[in-house]
Amino acid sequence: MSEWWTYRAEDFLLFSPRVYWRMFELHNAALWPLHLLTLAAGLIIILLIARRHGTGARWLALVLAISWIFVGWSFLWLRFATINWAAAYIAPAFAIEGVLLIVASLFNGLAFDRRGPAGWAGYLILGFALAGQPLLAPLQGRGWASSEVFGIAPDPTAMATLGVLLLARGGLVPVLLPIPVLWCLLSGLTLQTMAEPQAWAPYAALALAAAAWIWTIIRQRGLLPAG
Repeated sequence: MSEWWTYRAEDFLLFSPRVYWRMFELHNAALWPLHLLTLAAGLIIILLIARRHGTGARWLALVLAISWIFVGWSFLWLRFATINWAAAYIAPAFAIEGVLLIVASLFNGLAFDRRGPAGWAGYLILGFALAGQPLLAPLQGRGWASSEVFGIAPDPTAMATLGVLLLARGGLVPVLLPIPVLWCLLSGLTLQTMAEPQAWAPYAALALAAAAWIWTIIRQRGLLPAG
């Protein structure tokens, strides 16, 4: 029996890249044309943030909550768990994030008035999640069938939520952050283990979000001018 230190991350991978991307093709085919509705919901999120109105923030949180719960159930529980047993244990975390977002909706726990570099970083991550992530599949030669769309697939849903939370203020923001951050990290590690170049996307979202939050903390301590 091989010693444990001789194993690599690839040795624990339960599926091949072909099986992984085929899963997205089947998922997209089963849910089409729901993608049009979820992309419209993403555009509504941007409009609600731009309005910076309390009622709009509640609706935004509710849209995100529905997206997290739906993705956790339809993708992680019903589909991803068929090729990766660990997904069945991750799916409840998506439901928890959805419940937390419902709480934020009910108690008006988010406000959107973030400006400066942190705000622009939030818009950039949100815009990439909605419009950039679906383009990665055809750009890498897999075709549109395996595209990852907000509200349908976990990566763009988590990244869009990171962008939204960068733009938000409120006591619930720190509570809402860990699950999207952990999913982006887990997804990046999975893609990296499969030697997929797309691993840069969740890593880049995390790096940009971290830089923006660090900048915000430094500015709040008075070491940088307000922006």
